[in-house]
Amino acid sequence: MSKSARNRNNRQNPLTQSGPPWGTIAFFTVIGVIVVAAIGFAGWQAFKPAEKIAGLVEKDGLERTHVETPVTYETNPPMGGPHSAIWQNCDGRVYDQPLKNENAVHALEHGAVWITYRPGLSAGDVDKLKNRVEGTDYTLLSPVQGQSSPIALTAWGKQVKVDKADDKRIGEFLKAYVKGPQTPEPGAACSGGKDTP
Repeated sequence: MSKSARNRNNRQNPLTQSGPPWGTIAFFTVIGVIVVAAIGFAGWQAFKPAEKIAGLVEKDGLERTHVETPVTYETNPPMGGPHSAIWQNCDGRVYDQPLKNENAVHALEHGAVWITYRPGLSAGDVDKLKNRVEGTDYTLLSPVQGQSSPIALTAWGKQVKVDKADDKRIGEFLKAYVKGPQTPEPGAACSGGKDTP
């Protein structure tokens, strides 16, 4: 067979003809769709946990002015509102005395979660709360006089109250609200403020 006849036969053979690699294109298209769906689902889940927290109380439209006088808040502990110009340090701090609400509220404005407990909470539960807070940026722990529940977790405009330190809602709340989407001043410091109760 001559060389020209072989070339003619190769052109007519569908296995040797070059064209779009449809199999490869289909494979990578399917992989791309799966990756985009997985990323979208993960993003959706990241903003959804707050909806799952039983007993979550929310308050919108909280005032953010700085004041130099004591404030009477609607909730105890407060969920936001007018506050001191100086924030309470919230870089994983554990305070054994009640804090001034006005300083703690400013920490909430920076994205902190303030875990509070009613005096008289068992030492075991207090230790569990300390373990959650110590070394965890944008968190602080303190007792609060007159608190209606044994334990409260508060972020700006968000609060959940629980009875025991091993309640799964504590972890859910921390995951959802430490530097969460409710933060009025994202990126603001949690150190360099007030370090004492």
